[in-house]
Amino acid sequence: MKTILLIEDHEDVRENTAEILELSGYRVVTADNGKTGVQRARDGDPDLIICDIMMPELDGYGVLRILSRDVKTSVIPFIFLTAKAEKQDFRKGLQLGADDYLIKPFEDAELLDAIELRLRKAQKLSEAADTAGAEGLQTFIDEARGHEALRDLSEDRETRHYRKKDTIFRENDTPRHIYYVRSGKVKIFRTNDEGRELIVGLIGPNEFFGYLAVLQGTTYPESAVAMADSEISLIPKEDFYALVYSDRDVAGRFIKMLAGDVLQTEEQLIDLAYNSVRKRVADALILLKERYDREGDKPFTIAILRDDLSNMVGTAKETVIRMLSDFKEEGLVEIKGSKISILQEEKLRNMWQ
Repeated sequence: MKTILLIEDHEDVRENTAEILELSGYRVVTADNGKTGVQRARDGDPDLIICDIMMPELDGYGVLRILSRDVKTSVIPFIFLTAKAEKQDFRKGLQLGADDYLIKPFEDAELLDAIELRLRKAQKLSEAADTAGAEGLQTFIDEARGHEALRDLSEDRETRHYRKKDTIFRENDTPRHIYYVRSGKVKIFRTNDEGRELIVGLIGPNEFFGYLAVLQGTTYPESAVAMADSEISLIPKEDFYALVYSDRDVAGRFIKMLAGDVLQTEEQLIDLAYNSVRKRVADALILLKERYDREGDKPFTIAILRDDLSNMVGTAKETVIRMLSDFKEEGLVEIKGSKISILQEEKLRNMWQ
């Protein structure tokens, strides 16, 4: 059963609308002002929000602005209710990212049709984003571009083949695309004044990268290099801008990606500051498994240059080689050339020294 959050200060309208929704098979949570509505959206994880514009405490625009900045609530479909039909009200709501408008008084069928349409679109986009491979990329973008204003966007979606060690972009390059990995592996890294690399991200199939610089309007703060032969789609930044700034669903998904990137970077900095080299090497091996073990292989085996592994850990290559030798002697891994097989995953995960 889908849950709808109804934020409406007028008691009669709130009760009548809630009754219509409940009779139509929805679970309804109500709030009589904007502040309460924001809290219930955060606590209740509704599937859709219906919100009046003119309310005490916090108006509907304020509610949408707050929820759009919250990772958890940014992707929830949002419909405004208003008794005002002036053009500027529509424009303001759409600029903030509202998905739809209903003018009070409205017909029952009009309300239910709007809800079903938004829930169906959100479901399709969610499924498309989870679809693997090139078809998933195309479906994701096509669903997101369903808005009338987006239909004339460029259809050019160039795909390039990068060989192992090929550079995709360098620090301080001006971004012209965002990237989507169809197959292969990519490392994102920064270089200090002495030329030493620190890997800050690992990208695998069906994942985007390079979008932060595009969103910020800056040059790339890192470099990207293929760790294996890779097929990568280049999405023109004009298409990306149109998607993100015209569709809350797409914007919300990239907000979640950005939040995940920030969390990963914070955890990496904490590890570098407080964890022993032994634990950092173990954590790096587990991270590689989590990122690239698509088939659940037992044992999981990956070919990785010792330079790359040392750049993940933030220590000298010789130190990493010594730690791997220790792990091999302890029966935690098996090593054949550049290939490392994880034999004792739980012991590596639970390593504390």
